Amino acid sequence: MSKPKQSKPDTIRCAIYTRKSSDEGLDQEFNSLDAQRESAEAFIASQKAEGWTCLPERYDDGGFSGGSMERPALDRLIRDIEAGKIDCVVVYKVDRLSRSLMDFSRIMETFDDKGVSFVSVTQQFNTTSSMGRLTLNILLSFAQFEREIIGERIRDKIAAQKRKGKWAGGVPILGYDVDRSGGSPKLVVNAKEAARVRTIFDLYLEKQSLQPVVRELEKRGWTNKRRVTKKGRVIGDKAFDKSTL
Repeated sequence: MSKPKQSKPDTIRCAIYTRKSSDEGLDQEFNSLDAQRESAEAFIASQKAEGWTCLPERYDDGGFSGGSMERPALDRLIRDIEAGKIDCVVVYKVDRLSRSLMDFSRIMETFDDKGVSFVSVTQQFNTTSSMGRLTLNILLSFAQFEREIIGERIRDKIAAQKRKGKWAGGVPILGYDVDRSGGSPKLVVNAKEAARVRTIFDLYLEKQSLQPVVRELEKRGWTNKRRVTKKGRVIGDKAFDKSTL
């Protein structure tokens, strides 16, 4: 008597999402985003018997905070979920997707509406059960708490550096560059940019509103601060809007 054939499991299309808050180290041949993806790919491969397959599309947000929803790769991920292209989202840790309870709740609503499951490689839970959701909320609460504590420490450090007249780090604003030739980095005036900054202030005094100034800067082809990472990625150099002016 022949054995009944086992039915082939349905294919579960898995998307891997990775994120790193800063762009430090992203110019390395194998960086943090690559490490996160490698771990997720290995996890998906371990579930091959269940029909799991890794989608080739990459959703990598390098240099984006988990406390903000404004991330290009996350936007693409959500769009592809809404288009029915994804069955499961895999991350290395829960906080790679978001460190905000409110934002995470919004993301999970989209997942639930489209029947998409969510998996963390390093934190085992099942979002389809009430206990799994409780575990997820606890993990998120700690992630948000950690983000707030780190933020407080960074703000305190920056304030202390400013009191001592030192450069606090980050991207210099339009009109300044960072001089690293001395013992400690310091800000120096960029004459060309400084002239533009003065013109922008004059335009605002003349027009008394941001939107007309934005339109005038667009006509002139002026953009915000431009910088290039070690990996050659261009950041900034975009047209001004009301939020960046």
